[in-house]
Amino acid sequence: MKAWRVHENGEPREAMRLDEVPDPQPGPGEVLVRVRAANINFPDALLCRGQYQIRPPLPFTPGVELCGEILDLGEGVTGLDLGARIISPASLPHGAFAELAVISAATVLPAPDALDDAEAAALHIGYQTGLFGLHRRAALQPGETLLVHAAAGGVGSAAIQLGKAAGATVIGVTGGPDKAKVARDLGADIVVDRYSEDFVAVVKEATNGRGANVVYDPVGGDAYTRSTKCIAFEGRIVIVGFTSGTVPTPGLNHALVKNYSILGLHWGLYNTKDPQAVLQAHETLTRLATEGSVKPYISERVPLAGAAEAVQRVADGKTTGRVVVVND
Repeated sequence: MKAWRVHENGEPREAMRLDEVPDPQPGPGEVLVRVRAANINFPDALLCRGQYQIRPPLPFTPGVELCGEILDLGEGVTGLDLGARIISPASLPHGAFAELAVISAATVLPAPDALDDAEAAALHIGYQTGLFGLHRRAALQPGETLLVHAAAGGVGSAAIQLGKAAGATVIGVTGGPDKAKVARDLGADIVVDRYSEDFVAVVKEATNGRGANVVYDPVGGDAYTRSTKCIAFEGRIVIVGFTSGTVPTPGLNHALVKNYSILGLHWGLYNTKDPQAVLQAHETLTRLATEGSVKPYISERVPLAGAAEAVQRVADGKTTGRVVVVND
């Protein structure tokens, strides 16, 4: 089969190489799938660079989530059917940017019928992260104000839809008019172009000075620091990632004086710490997809041969929504 592999860490377009490798075989507790679509996530770029919290042994295949079709079951696997369309995180070091992949049977979930392969591949990590972040961690309530950074990106676009589904007023922060239009089309009530507007001032004006009840921050850096200037009394800041490349240093005295919470979210931990919660979240997301409340925005569908360049574009912040690698 064909599979992209990283032989030396570096920028995705240089580090990823399309190789011919032997077809994988499922071991005990594993499932062999034909990869129908693989969603690109920012961590894929970090994996290529050797900067992710997980560092697979070289060479490895990146691609952290997929939609696939079950081809074979490993020893001891029950309750799954050959030919079933499923979604799952990939099992590194054998990631999703390949024609075939072996994954853990424990992480397999049914792909929602309401979504096509590319949309289903993009539903899992980003939307699970949003659901856990907004509801389990931040307890977002109807009528509250939600501030979403990088609102036109993959993680931010999911948060917009989930915030609206929860009955919140959503303020999205983007970079540039094209991304602002995407966030607006996704349903954000107010969109701030950070290149020409001050989101702190916009949030204060929109909330009559109260501030945002919840901040959803996959950016870090200055986005986090300035968010503390417009967080409401008993507000919650959810830390999802650091795409800016800068990990902020919170002023805990400021959190004390203004009485807000700083909440970390590493969604992957739930797969081992509380897998039942992941299943329940998937059931919720499937229902929301069926109702039409959430639908991943796929800006690009690229063939397997274009995966390296596509990962580089995501790494460079030049994309909106989700970019998905599809195998025809």
